[in-house]
Amino acid sequence: MPSSTPSPTPSEFSADLSARFAALVGERYAIADAGGQGPYLREWRDRYHGKTPLVLLPGSVEEVAAILRLADETRTPIVPQGGNTGLVGGQIPHATGHEIVVSLKRLDKVRAVDPEGNTLDVEAGVTLQRAQEAAEAAGRFFPLTLPSEGSCTVGGNIATNAGGTGVIAYGNTRDLVLGLEVVLPGGRIWHGMRHLRKDNTGYDLRNLFIGSEGTLGIVTAAVLKLFPKPRSVGTAFIGVDSPAAALSLLQVARENGGGTVTAFELLPRRGVDFVLAHGADARDPLAEKYPWYILLEVSSSAELGVGEALEAMLMQAYEKGYARDAVIAASLDQAADFWRLRELLSESQRFEGGSIKHDVSVPVRLVPAFLDKAIAAVEAFIPGSRPLPFGHLGDGNIHFNVSQPVGGDKKAFLDQWEQTNALVHGIVAEFHGSISAEHGIGQAKRALLPGVKDPVELAMMRSIKATLDPNGIMNPGKVL
Repeated sequence: MPSSTPSPTPSEFSADLSARFAALVGERYAIADAGGQGPYLREWRDRYHGKTPLVLLPGSVEEVAAILRLADETRTPIVPQGGNTGLVGGQIPHATGHEIVVSLKRLDKVRAVDPEGNTLDVEAGVTLQRAQEAAEAAGRFFPLTLPSEGSCTVGGNIATNAGGTGVIAYGNTRDLVLGLEVVLPGGRIWHGMRHLRKDNTGYDLRNLFIGSEGTLGIVTAAVLKLFPKPRSVGTAFIGVDSPAAALSLLQVARENGGGTVTAFELLPRRGVDFVLAHGADARDPLAEKYPWYILLEVSSSAELGVGEALEAMLMQAYEKGYARDAVIAASLDQAADFWRLRELLSESQRFEGGSIKHDVSVPVRLVPAFLDKAIAAVEAFIPGSRPLPFGHLGDGNIHFNVSQPVGGDKKAFLDQWEQTNALVHGIVAEFHGSISAEHGIGQAKRALLPGVKDPVELAMMRSIKATLDPNGIMNPGKVL
């Protein structure tokens, strides 16, 4: 376990200590006033609010090392932060007001691009969009795709092991990282920026930090995997009767789609209705309404033939009863319109009142049975509630959101958040799934972790934490 030495309280965080930390980055990059700190202390859904005596914006790995050296010496807790787009509060300090926020935004250099080796070296503060653009400029492709890519950072993506729509083909963030540069508590720097596809020389330390949510150290740079750019992409919007039919469709698409299935997103009709009611310029792609929809993307290295193969595959799926109707995007603009329906699902829910959210996963083959049971259970528990499960069917990750009853009291509905979580998570456990598929643990699910982790597994995690962060300064109260 981490040291029981108490962290400094607000009264113990003296002007002298503040000055010592500020001197490490320069006064310009040490934010002490409440107004300037605001963007670092609240996350975009406004669920988590924090306080801090100081926000530091280091401009180099050496400055990060100096901060952690002083923090370890003085037992000052540190909260690393990227683009502040996390959904479980892992990047927000607690309300006690004695944790320093270390923002990595100034570490924003693209260090190197190697098209022949298919690698990209970037610092932690580079936004995901900039990483994508750097790959594009070199004639390559970086496949991690998130709605927040314009503001989320590579460091944050690594800290949370971000997922997204491309996991079905390319894997999570941990599958896209070859090497890391990490500053450890006490100020040591691990220079692990390796570009090797094979390196069988002991423990895989890299994966300790991917998904650790800043509790073991601060990632300052990474070597990312790049891929050849797809020469052609086919996008289809497909009406289906059920998630079971959608899974059968997935198998047909994988076998006969004319390329690699790079997205397979499940949308319920209720979600489409929400987007059409509240989303600007959103249009229904199909003439008839269906209970469920699939947004399918197939990518190929061939310049021609994807459209024809996709059309033939959809005809086969229609004949087998897996697809009821479909439309293939005839242009990039039409494909963007299909994707807009998917991307606006979360945002549109806020116009319908309170929304209780879950980020869960179960084995892919069990998704239909899980949805049947979870939807029925939630509707029985909160009569009139409107389950809205959607997401990455191809990898088993479902965002099982529940909107409040029409005309219901928002506060009364949201007061049932914990009970609804327990209900849904209990069903997830029955199906051998996870209560956090891609968003992480942070503050939101920390109390739930002991109930879902094997005791031996949890003990190993605590041992690793105690070894790397013996004084418990790194993002305390998150994950463990």
